[in-house]
Amino acid sequence: MITYLDFEKPVESLEQRIAELRDVDAKEGVDVAAEIARLENKSAELLSSTYASLTPWQKTQVARHPQRPHFRDYVKHIFTDFMPLGGDRLFGDDLAIMGGFAKLNDRRVMLIGHEKGHDTQSRIAHNFGMGKPEGYRKAIRLMELAGRFGLPVVTLVDTSGAFPGIEAEERGQAEAIARSTEACLALPVPMVAVIVGEGGSGGAVALASAERVLMFEHAVYSVISPEGCASILWRTAEKAADAAQAMKVTAQHLKRLNVIDRIVKEPAGGAHRDVAGAASNLGKALTEELNTLAEMPSNKLIRMREERFLQLGG
Repeated sequence: MITYLDFEKPVESLEQRIAELRDVDAKEGVDVAAEIARLENKSAELLSSTYASLTPWQKTQVARHPQRPHFRDYVKHIFTDFMPLGGDRLFGDDLAIMGGFAKLNDRRVMLIGHEKGHDTQSRIAHNFGMGKPEGYRKAIRLMELAGRFGLPVVTLVDTSGAFPGIEAEERGQAEAIARSTEACLALPVPMVAVIVGEGGSGGAVALASAERVLMFEHAVYSVISPEGCASILWRTAEKAADAAQAMKVTAQHLKRLNVIDRIVKEPAGGAHRDVAGAASNLGKALTEELNTLAEMPSNKLIRMREERFLQLGG
């Protein structure tokens, strides 16, 4: 069952009517095929037109959709021979940030990303994708391994931000995020980062400081959540939609501002409606980007990263 967002109510009504007609066809043998086909076409057109004109706040809702694919889904659909590696060798293992060796087609890569989970139990286990210091230090360890073995790094970013709890601050959250960002910028191998859902604050930048940054069509990427911004500016989270509009959080805005390099198209109705299709689009984009970067020397890759981030906001 698909969870419908508020702005999808007209689509929900049509799809419920289609389900009812199919039930009548199955139970009573009444021929309603023509009516079903008409409603399916109408539903597809409505879904397409709705998603073609989403506001920044609506895109934020899509990026947070409870059924939106996460790290493990992309591992399943795009990569093979995934060998997860755990622990930061300092404190413990953080399941909000996962990573390990993997293969993209015939190319071995180091894959790192945020995992939010899909149900209450897994979301708690993965801390809703909010990384702790040990998670970012694990990412640093894996990036250093990638550099040692000459493997390109692929990161899948999907977090509302790094975990803000007291224990995380006690263990050096800010320092771990800064070191992770530094590790990205110093990598001697190609790095491609993808904002697959929500890219929030330094918790996202720590895994996205790559020479090529991709972003799904309905993902969002910002220095603070729209609710957080609204609470600061207007003293109420009810202004989140206005904040999202002003912050230019969408892939389309960020592409024009050169914050990201490429937009990856999603299936009609968002990645949650067709996980395999979204994964296929992402796999093709990653392959193309890594093919382009494969022959570049280390000093050029590092210079590309430095230049892209120094030019932001120029």
